[in-house]
Amino acid sequence: MRIVVVNNFFPPRPGGSSHLADNLAREYANAGHEVLVLTATYADAPTHENRDGFEIVRIPAWTLPKTRFAANFDIGFTISPRAKRRVFDILDDFAPDVVHQHGQFFDLTWLSGWWARSRKRPTLLSIHTRLESPLSRFNSFVYSTADRLLVAPLMRLHRPTLVVMDKLMDRYIDKRYSRSISGKVVIPVGIDPEKMQGGDAAVVPAQLETGDRPLIVSLGHVIPQRNRLALIRALPRVLSMHPLAVVVIVGGVYHDEFLTLARELGVEDSVRAVGARPSREIPDYLAAAVVEVHELEGQGFGTASLEALAAGVPVVAGVRADNFISIPLRHGEDLFLVPGRSEGDDRADVGALADMLIGILDDPAAARTSVSANAQSLIDDHFTIRHVAAAHLEALEAMRGDYGREDV
Repeated sequence: MRIVVVNNFFPPRPGGSSHLADNLAREYANAGHEVLVLTATYADAPTHENRDGFEIVRIPAWTLPKTRFAANFDIGFTISPRAKRRVFDILDDFAPDVVHQHGQFFDLTWLSGWWARSRKRPTLLSIHTRLESPLSRFNSFVYSTADRLLVAPLMRLHRPTLVVMDKLMDRYIDKRYSRSISGKVVIPVGIDPEKMQGGDAAVVPAQLETGDRPLIVSLGHVIPQRNRLALIRALPRVLSMHPLAVVVIVGGVYHDEFLTLARELGVEDSVRAVGARPSREIPDYLAAAVVEVHELEGQGFGTASLEALAAGVPVVAGVRADNFISIPLRHGEDLFLVPGRSEGDDRADVGALADMLIGILDDPAAARTSVSANAQSLIDDHFTIRHVAAAHLEALEAMRGDYGREDV
């Protein structure tokens, strides 16, 4: 097949969807398919590049001003009359059989969907972010309005098949996009576990000058859906039992309320926000971690959490055991699941979170022994990029076949 992978986010830009798109493109190429990646310019990355068996073309982009509506995220948009012509010319030259898009609200998704509609090519769309806000009803109203008036109508033009990564996404798709799509296919997010293993546990303590202090590592960008507020609220109680513990937050800070809260609670000296780090450094942070924790808002279980499991680090998360469709998460065997605040509120209970962290810090070796091997087996059995890429290729091949039959 000739496959075009479309994502405004792509390395060297950090982020879960960026790295997933990169890994999938590589696996598609390794399987013998011709692959083109269409993305937006970022920093000093070249506008045209060939690597790992596939081609990358970056379309000139402008950056959306950082606002609360965009979670202060640096989103690069390419939209312009010139971009439309450029995208259509590139896709016409490459002539893909199928289009795999990432991100429902990116302009490259819209442009490639427009092209696919006009050229009668099938589209598979992976949604990585639900347009919802756990902190603001007003923002949620704005997002839902944008979904109804902009995203869903544009999606309806090319009627993609949507990738369902977990139960939360499945419900979201049914609520927002059910009348705009051709169907759904269940495929979880995938990672390369080997990239997260073999880190040097001495590197990060030396850089942060923390010595032998236990590190509570928190991976991923700080956004409203992963705001770290529960972790900071739990920290005074944790420090009362383990005063040397340090929370190390690794990721871009696009929502900084947790820093204000840390100052108010008097725990700011035990919090280090190191910003976004290159992916090659993440194994060192995981190797140094006693525990990894950041999924506390009941918003699912993402790439960074899976990478921590792959490294054998005890993971604490405020998610449901049935988060993934047909892949259960086992408390105390694969990871440590924090109960929600109430029956209808899946956000992590702060008291239970504090108790869980204290228990792990009391005996880090026992915590690691109880979950490490099982966690790595869980990843190997269900979440490796090879498994996930194979499932995507099966879906893409079926979609190509369906379109071929329609054309006959």
